[in-house]
Amino acid sequence: MSKRKQGSLSPRILNRQARHSFHVLETLEVGIALTGSEVKSVRSGQVSLGEGFARVEPAGRQLFLYKVHIAPYSHAAASNGHDPQRTRKLLAHKRQIAHLLGQTSNKGTTMVPLAMYFLRGRVKVDL
Repeated sequence: MSKRKQGSLSPRILNRQARHSFHVLETLEVGIALTGSEVKSVRSGQVSLGEGFARVEPAGRQLFLYKVHIAPYSHAAASNGHDPQRTRKLLAHKRQIAHLLGQTSNKGTTMVPLAMYFLRGRVKVDL
């Protein structure tokens, strides 16, 4: 029995336009809270990061991802479907969120998703 490389079958979805349109100061790897049908769509590579951006909500000190299109999974039941452009919660430590809040308070600074991929069975996003 041969061993597969970790993540070799899963796609790495890139936002190629982001590195050309924005000056990347730093990157941060965060998790993302998804439903089951969304995970299957990500695994099949049906994601568009082009219009997406992230924002720290200061009231709750939480990090959210906006306008990322994850296509509905074709084999999911109608009741298990999801809104393709819903707001998704990003998972990061409190210290990282506080740092991001300080960085994005400067005018003209924003967080954009650079890549989405699987790492040890979990979906990760590079901001």
